[in-house]
Amino acid sequence: MPRRRTKTSWLHRRSRPLIGAIAVLGATNTAYLTATRLSGSEAACPTDGCSKVLGSAYAEVFGQPLALFGLVAYIAMAIFALAPLALGSEDKDRRMKVENTSWFLLFLGATAMMIFSWYLMYIMVAKFVVPQGAAAICIYCIASAVFATLMFILTALGRTWEDVGQLLFTGFIIAVVTIIGSLGVYAHIDKPVAGSYLITAADGSPAPGVLPITNTSEEAELALAKHLKETEAKMYGAYWCPHCRDQKSLFGVAAIPEIPYIECDPKGKAAEPDLCQAELAKATEQELAATGNKAGFPTWKIGDKYYPGQQSLTDLAQYSGYQGPSDFKNPK
Repeated sequence: MPRRRTKTSWLHRRSRPLIGAIAVLGATNTAYLTATRLSGSEAACPTDGCSKVLGSAYAEVFGQPLALFGLVAYIAMAIFALAPLALGSEDKDRRMKVENTSWFLLFLGATAMMIFSWYLMYIMVAKFVVPQGAAAICIYCIASAVFATLMFILTALGRTWEDVGQLLFTGFIIAVVTIIGSLGVYAHIDKPVAGSYLITAADGSPAPGVLPITNTSEEAELALAKHLKETEAKMYGAYWCPHCRDQKSLFGVAAIPEIPYIECDPKGKAAEPDLCQAELAKATEQELAATGNKAGFPTWKIGDKYYPGQQSLTDLAQYSGYQGPSDFKNPK
């Protein structure tokens, strides 16, 4: 009697193209985030959460945008999933070897990406959503976690694994390594170092995902900060705002107390939310007329003009008529 051919399930037949399609979506998502981070612009988002989370120290690893590493990972997953489909059926042994190797690589990659993505979900909820509410949700981060989870599910169920026990053990090892590595990568955040300035809320809790400021101040930075205060310039910002942190960092630690800073978040130190609301409304009116954009954090008011966004020390000196030493350590 002829042997009956085993029928392949729909999921097993379509798992590779599905994983590849999801990986392409993930690559598109992370490529957009990488481009916005490197260009210094903000990702389009219906809430403030995207700018808060994606502008925080958690969105940077080894001095590079985290999204860049995600982009590389998604591209690798797309190659692992789709490249074997391009192989011909002439050399069955070679095709089988590539199939098995690529499936194992897909499982390793999907496991690590899912665990890391959900660790980032924990950070988003614990560090941003719980202290600041639902407006701190980052939709791009959620999308990436969903993509990674779907790839893991399709990888785990998309083929018949010969040794499930060995697969589970491998997955456990990858999960442990990923968690330990994630904890190590972010261990420095929210921890002050000697000579640094740690930005905190009014209750003393560290600003979520905002690194301590470590830049030192020289004569020029101190003189400019004092000049801005004396001329009644104002910098409107929020303690959790990464761009505000970067603006202060240009002045350096010693000059920060001299910066004429106005806290706009009610949870920040010495906050003046009503004043901020009124001034940012005027700044937005000016910006809408000039550029069609709204004013955000930080926004400088120098004289009767508003300057939204992080400003270079050279520009602040020019706007305020500063005539002192101008050999700034960090002019831009």
